[in-house]
Amino acid sequence: MAHTPFPHDLVEAQRDWNRTYEALAHSPFRTVLRRRLQLLSSRIARHPYWGTASGRLSAARVELRRQARASEQGRETRAS
Repeated sequence: MAHTPFPHDLVEAQRDWNRTYEALAHSPFRTVLRRRLQLLSSRIARHPYWGTASGRLSAARVELRRQARASEQGRETRAS
């Protein structure tokens, strides 16, 4: 799938979801993190983008996760 211009808030929500999921594996405060994952999952799933023509493509959700991971890795590289 070609680069899709996802809305910034959708990419940011996916980045937050990725970070929260990772933290869940390493934290004793699981209830708070599970609730955060539920909130972020709902925010991502109900985003208006999914109602657009580009958002209806089955590969769009995979591409969103890929772009969120790539942008997170770019931030880590710049921070080093």
